Amino acid sequence: MSDPTRSTGGGGPVPDPWESLQTAALLGTDRRPLPAPGPAAPYDGAVDRADPATALLELAALETVRRRAGALPDPADGPPAAPAAEDHRTELPAAAARRLSLLLSTRGTGGGVLANLGELLPQWLATARDRGYRAPAASVPALLDAARARSELRPDAVALAGPLGHWLAERNPDWRFVQRAARAPAPAADTAPAEGDQLWHEGLFAERVTHLTLLRRRDPAAGLALLRGTWPTERAEDRLLFLDALQEGLSPADEPFLEAALGDRSKNVRATAAELLSTLPGSALAARMGERARAAVRLSEHGTHLLVTPPTACDPAMQRDGIPPKSPTGRGERAWWFGEVIAAAPLALWSAHTGLTPERLLGLRVGDAIDETSSTWADDLREAWARAAVRQQDPDWARALLGPPPVPGPGRTARTTGAPAKLLAVLPPAERAVWTAAFVEAHGLGDAFQLLGACATPWTPPLSTAVVGALARAADSGAYPWSHSGVLGMTERALSPTAAGAVEELAAGAAPATAWGETFARLAGTLRFREAMLAELAA
Repeated sequence: MSDPTRSTGGGGPVPDPWESLQTAALLGTDRRPLPAPGPAAPYDGAVDRADPATALLELAALETVRRRAGALPDPADGPPAAPAAEDHRTELPAAAARRLSLLLSTRGTGGGVLANLGELLPQWLATARDRGYRAPAASVPALLDAARARSELRPDAVALAGPLGHWLAERNPDWRFVQRAARAPAPAADTAPAEGDQLWHEGLFAERVTHLTLLRRRDPAAGLALLRGTWPTERAEDRLLFLDALQEGLSPADEPFLEAALGDRSKNVRATAAELLSTLPGSALAARMGERARAAVRLSEHGTHLLVTPPTACDPAMQRDGIPPKSPTGRGERAWWFGEVIAAAPLALWSAHTGLTPERLLGLRVGDAIDETSSTWADDLREAWARAAVRQQDPDWARALLGPPPVPGPGRTARTTGAPAKLLAVLPPAERAVWTAAFVEAHGLGDAFQLLGACATPWTPPLSTAVVGALARAADSGAYPWSHSGVLGMTERALSPTAAGAVEELAAGAAPATAWGETFARLAGTLRFREAMLAELAA
């Protein structure tokens, strides 16, 4: 598009007012005066120049409108482009389309009455995508602009934009990310073999990672074969992320490739290969780690406690299996080697080795093999078992490490060794919600942020009720809302809309001008907004 920002006449070129305004904004109106009125700015008489700063903003707004209104189309170059492919999905209901326009146009809070509506956009997009809708054509440019600014929106935004979004992205370099955004795999291949081969060999790095990931979801063997073909020529940093993509569809068929990667010249690649192999309980690496683990931990003669003998050295075989000889964490070397061995060993070996369940094993006292009265290694052992439970996605061990749901009362504390939020994520969603609700009821919100983040959203009604109750207790205790700002921000996006009535009661019971009164009113308004938003998408 051509832009008539400079006009010519008998007196020669007229200075571009936009450049003059930019210069004044950068240097300050006290150092660079505003551009003088002239033929290029006939609207200038509408601006009061008494306050130069205000006048600068007004002139910039008027000049923006003039530039957009005065843009002329470029001459046609070649035949007209073919239209975008037909999108046969159902278009959004009218109310939902209006809601999308509101969410896309909002920059900030709803005047203090609602949360930042932009934070609700991810939930709206995910729900609309799950319902199989397509975005109205008029909303697609704004949708792509939002996704350009916020990468977390891209998969859902690109899916909603559909063929029109890809068509527009081919014509606007600002939206080139559309061509690289990951999409859900189709039942059949969504890329012809020849096109996929070209993309793998000629595409941008992000495009290649996406292509490999999608191919692994569809056909793990084909994805592995593709990676094998170029592996020796890839850069170390690229090999690392390509290797990480093998998590999709990981199986014993990948073991020979990963075993070979244990000899890679990059230590990060070696470590990633070792971690992937340790998630395959039947792999040779898991068996080697199991042998080391059995040598490091044994049941006492009378079965009353566990005796620990940590490794005394990190030999070359251990190093090849992904254990660095120097601890990167500052822990003692023996504790570091011990933790790495236990975390990589198959969890099933412990019951086979001792005949005890995870709960019984965790209940045993841990002592040093030389000094049985010492409990030096107890925390190291438990923390390593927790890492193994997360890595191997073992719900029985995760459940045992977390312990039963906490209950209120003196003397009761939740077991938190080994990243409880990560352990919680191993459990089924319903069980996560129950455990977290019990934690919140017993301990409040102080240590609940990560646990709540591990729960599926929107939170279940019982979990939502527990959170609302904890907020009410926090308000009664005299705590300030900002001491729970992280959880409050999460509640606006994750609390079940069914809790809106209870929050409205809290808002009515609090003085309106107080911090908690405003907080509860804002939360209640946001829940009603989300309730309407989700109802429109269900229509």
